Amino acid sequence: MNENHSLASSVFIKSYLSELTNLFTEINPKDFEIFIGELIGAYNRNSQIFICGNGGSASTASHFACDINKGVSYKKQKRYKMICLNDNIPTMLAYANDVSYDDVFVEQLKNYMAGDDLIIGVSGSGDSKNVLKVIEYANKNGGRTLGICGFGGGKLKDLAHKSFVINSNDMQKIEDLHMIIFHCAMQWLSLHNNST
Repeated sequence: MNENHSLASSVFIKSYLSELTNLFTEINPKDFEIFIGELIGAYNRNSQIFICGNGGSASTASHFACDINKGVSYKKQKRYKMICLNDNIPTMLAYANDVSYDDVFVEQLKNYMAGDDLIIGVSGSGDSKNVLKVIEYANKNGGRTLGICGFGGGKLKDLAHKSFVINSNDMQKIEDLHMIIFHCAMQWLSLHNNST
């Protein structure tokens, strides 16, 4: 790498992290409190938690399910029950091929959801049709819904019962913060889960 590229990359990383730091300061702790409250509520009700997303948000959703099912629940007698709807690739592909990609999450949810289950939709834009559709179904069938989004929240912000919005139009930084919020939730729940 020549000197110009080295200098440019140094400036870029400093700028990226500076912008990320600014976004941190804009996070409302009340939004995190609400998020934690929904997770604990599902746990106390013995309800299931479903989560889903597309693309990078799918990876974030899958990661969070792992953190909750293993990281928070391991060696506990009472455990969180979390299912990531974008983890069953054959089922998703079957619905995408035979029905519609917009239905890949909602059709799975119809197999499992009971009243008072928590459904979390992760969408950077807040406008992913398949995420909106699963939230809409949950709302109509007694579920509790939470949107995790960016870009002002999109349609997801108002469709979900509650939402956590990152105020950015940069998808990568939105995804960065979503993952950090989920890691904060995982650690908080681990520290405060006294069930053995």
